[in-house]
Amino acid sequence: MSQFQLFSFPSDDALAAAAAEAWLDAIAASTAVDRDFTVALSGGRVMHKFFAAAITLAAARASDFRRVQFFWADERCVPPDDPESNYRLADEALLRPAAVPVENIHRLRGELAPAAAAEAATHQLRKVCGVAAGELPELDLVLLGMGEDGHVASLFPGDAAAAADLSSVFLPVFNSPKPPPNRISIGHGPLAAARAVWVLAAGPGKQPALHHSLAAVATTPLAQVLQRRAATTIFTDISCEQSSLPSL
Repeated sequence: MSQFQLFSFPSDDALAAAAAEAWLDAIAASTAVDRDFTVALSGGRVMHKFFAAAITLAAARASDFRRVQFFWADERCVPPDDPESNYRLADEALLRPAAVPVENIHRLRGELAPAAAAEAATHQLRKVCGVAAGELPELDLVLLGMGEDGHVASLFPGDAAAAADLSSVFLPVFNSPKPPPNRISIGHGPLAAARAVWVLAAGPGKQPALHHSLAAVATTPLAQVLQRRAATTIFTDISCEQSSLPSL
């Protein structure tokens, strides 16, 4: 498959604003047909900018987050108030400012042992999406960053077991090449099954990994996501061919 749309922007601020506006459009479309919108968030610098842009635009548009169900693509095995926590970043920059109902927030419990946290998160996502045990839930949107090594969520290069696992919804990650070593990550199966996956790739240091991941024979985790999907959207401030903005 390996089909993707790539949209280039002059800065990470412009990238974040465009992605945030497209996300609010998708939420509004889902609300208009009386259905919840399920999204999995990620952490990182550009995602922080995305959250800030979403809050500013949501205030101007009077956007409503009450029909949005929030999940996470990955989490570090730290308590929720730890500075390294992806949940804490989203809570401070997005969830609390947007007054998201607590029952709509389904965080990955980084304070638990990785396997236990992955099992609990799998059960919760299946419950919210209304699928049976053993089935892959279909998220409306997964938001991913990208590391300088081409990793997405907490799926790292060289992890052959994670790359081959298309059945796990969430999986424990041990001995991560980036600290902290223990993490929980969404699996390749639900990334392939999601209705939309958007990758926010920003920073000149990531140019080699992005260009490599877009090649037909690439093997990075991002490349594996692209190769297993019919369509993926990439927002970037890295010099690439530009196109029009996406819709869901």
